[in-house]
Amino acid sequence: MRWQGRSGRQYALDQKSLEHFAMEDTCLYLIAKGSHVLWVGSTQDLVADPMSRTRFRLALDCATDVYSLPAPEHRLAMISDLEQAAPASEAVAQAA
Repeated sequence: MRWQGRSGRQYALDQKSLEHFAMEDTCLYLIAKGSHVLWVGSTQDLVADPMSRTRFRLALDCATDVYSLPAPEHRLAMISDLEQAAPASEAVAQAA
């Protein structure tokens, strides 16, 4: 599934099963309720940031979808971009 970040950049995200969700160290995750992003981060964020851990737990309580992508070298910039992301429209996704 394609999501468009605040910057306009398109991201190809892999949808994961919410029921069997388990994090991997090498991935970045986007937790959403429909088209609304609730949390974006990685295992590193959960370990290092208590506020991120709290937001993660709250996000899982009402999430409808979980997506992943390989964690980039500059993950903080990508997290910031994805926090304001939305699913790309079909026409935009096909053009990309």
